Amino acid sequence: MILSVDQMVRIASAGGGLDLSSQILSVDQLVRIASAASNHKAMIIVPTKDFILSVDQMVRIASAGKGAVVFK
Repeated sequence: MILSVDQMVRIASAGGGLDLSSQILSVDQLVRIASAASNHKAMIIVPTKDFILSVDQMVRIASAGKGAVVFK
């Protein structure tokens, strides 16, 4: 199921976890979703094989998630 970024933010804000492997997202969008998840400790899984991310980008996403992001 393909969800919009706003839908993923709503789910994460409600405490729902997400596996983002089937999504095409920018780093800014990942940061936004991770930030929403951080408020309720929802788990966000970001597969690194689907996203080409630098270490700095991963740090930015992880910082926004405050422990709610897993890179797989």
